[in-house]
Amino acid sequence: MNAVLDSLHHAGPLLLLAIVLLAGSFFGALARRIRLPGITGQIIGGVLVGRAGLDLFSEESIAGLEPMTEIALGLIAVTVGAHLHIGRLSNAVRRLSYLLIAESTITPLLVFLAAYYLGGATFELSLLFGAVSIATAPATIVALVRETRSKGVFVKTLIAAVALNNTACIVVFEVCRALIGSDYQLQSEVLLQADGAIAQLIAPILLGSVAAFALDRITRIALGPERLATAAVVALVLTSGLATSIGISPMLACLALGAVQTNIARSRTHLVDSVFDNFEPAILTVFFTLAGMHLNFDHLESAGILIVLYFVARFAGKLLSADLALRAAHATDRVRKNLGLALVPQAGVAVGLVLLIQDDARFSEAAGLFGAVVLTVVTINEIIGPVLTRIALQRAGEVGRDRLRLIDFLQEEHILTDFAAESKEAAIERLVDLLIRTHGLRDVDRDELLASVLAREDQGSTCLGGGLAVPHGILPEGEPMVGVMALTQSGLGFETPDGRPVHCMVLLGTASDERDRHLQVLAALARTVGTDRAFGDQLFDSKSPAHAYELLHGEESEDFNYFMEEALEA
Repeated sequence: MNAVLDSLHHAGPLLLLAIVLLAGSFFGALARRIRLPGITGQIIGGVLVGRAGLDLFSEESIAGLEPMTEIALGLIAVTVGAHLHIGRLSNAVRRLSYLLIAESTITPLLVFLAAYYLGGATFELSLLFGAVSIATAPATIVALVRETRSKGVFVKTLIAAVALNNTACIVVFEVCRALIGSDYQLQSEVLLQADGAIAQLIAPILLGSVAAFALDRITRIALGPERLATAAVVALVLTSGLATSIGISPMLACLALGAVQTNIARSRTHLVDSVFDNFEPAILTVFFTLAGMHLNFDHLESAGILIVLYFVARFAGKLLSADLALRAAHATDRVRKNLGLALVPQAGVAVGLVLLIQDDARFSEAAGLFGAVVLTVVTINEIIGPVLTRIALQRAGEVGRDRLRLIDFLQEEHILTDFAAESKEAAIERLVDLLIRTHGLRDVDRDELLASVLAREDQGSTCLGGGLAVPHGILPEGEPMVGVMALTQSGLGFETPDGRPVHCMVLLGTASDERDRHLQVLAALARTVGTDRAFGDQLFDSKSPAHAYELLHGEESEDFNYFMEEALEA
C-alpha cells in the first residue's frame, strides 16, 4: 500500500493527468447531480486529492502539468475575447463603457479598502485582491445562458460586460504584479518606467492580432474541419507560448487573438465555438481540478476574516457598479435592476491569476494566503453565483427566448432611434449601408441591393400607413432574411397614403426562397406597428434601440412576433 501511495506521490505527467481528469470528471458530475455547477465539484475534487486533502501528489508532479494550465488560460482568454464583436456591440457602447469604468474602479476599490483597513492585509496584497475581484466567470455565464436558452438585450449586455471586466481584470492585475518588486514592496523606480508598462500592454495585443490575421488567412485555405481545428489549436498554443517566451502576458495576447479573430473572420461561430468546443471541456476539467489541488488551508484560520470581507465587498461592488453605471447610461430597468446579481460568479480568470501568483517566486510568502482567500471565495461564488445569475435571467424575462422568432433578425444593433434623412432615397441608402454592415453581408453587392430597393419603390410606395414604411430589396438565393429598423419621434416628411409622417422604416432584405416569411413579416408589421396606435406610439417614442428591442421581443409582442417552431406545430 505504501509503495502504491509512493508511486502516486511521484506520478509522471501522463498518470497524473489521467487521475486529475478522472477526479475532476467524477466530482463535476456529482456536483451537477445535486444541482451545483460542475466547476464547483471539480475544485472540490482537486482539494480532496491535493495539498489540502489527501496530498497524493508531490509538488514536482503537479508542476509537470503546468503546460495544461497555460493552455487552459489561453483558451479562456480567447473565448472571452470572442464575445467582443464590434458590430454586435455598436448600440451598447455607452452602457458598456460606463459599466467597464464602474467595475474597474468601484469593485476593486471596495475590496482593497476592506482588505487593507478592516482585514489587516498588506498594501500590496490588498492591491492584488482588488484587481482579481473585477473578473466574472465567463465559462459559468455562457454555460448558464445556453442552459436556460436565454436571449435578448440583457444577455447581450451581460456577456459583453463579462468579456470586458475580464479584460480589465487581466490588465489591472498584470500592472499591479509588474509594479511589485522582488522584495514584495512597491518599487519607486518601477513606477517611473511608464514606457515599460505601456509596452507590456501593447506587445501582447500586437502579438494576438498578428496571430488572428494569420489564422484568418489559413482558414480561408484549410477547408477540412480537422485542418481548421489544427490551425485554431496551433494559433492558441503558439500565441501563448511566444508571449511567455518573450516575457509578456499570454492571457492578454490570447484575448486579443479571440477579439480580433471574431471581428475579421467570416465564420466566428465555426472557429471559436465549434472548433474549441471539441477539446474545451477536458482542458477546463484539468484546469479547475488543478486549481483545487493548489488550495492550501494552512492560512485559512488567519484568512477567515479576509474571506468574509473579500466576498462581501466584491458582492456589494458588483451591485453598486452595475446600478450606478446603467442608471447613468439610461439602460432599461430590466437590465439595470438585474445585471449586478448576474455578475457574481467568479472562476476562470480569477483561478488562473491565483496560479500565476503560485508560480511567481516574488510572492512565495504571500501566495498561500492569497490563494486560500481567492479560491475559497471562488468556491462560494460558484455555489451561489449561478443561482443568482439564473434568477437575474428570469427576472429580465429572457429565459427560453433563444429560439427563432418571426422578426428575430431585428436585434438591438439593427435598430436606430432619432433617425433623420432629407429624402426617402437618402433614408433608404443609409438603411442599406446599415443592413450590410450590421448583418455582415460581405458577399452582397451594395449597389445592386440599393438599386433593387429603389426599383421596388418606383413601382409603388412601400409606406403602409400609420407611420410605417417597409422598403425591401432582393438578396442572392440562399441568404437568410435580414432587416434593419429606423425610428423617429418627429417623423419623416415622405409622401404617404394616409398623409401621416413616417415614424418607422423597416428595410427588409429577402431572397426568393424566403418569400413566404417575407409576407408573414409584412403582415405582422402592418397589423401591429401600422394599425395598433398605442403600440406604434410606444415604439416610435423609444428612448434607445434597447427600449425598442424590448417592445418588439417582449412577452407582450408574442401575438405577432411569435416563435417559429410553435407556428409550425400549430
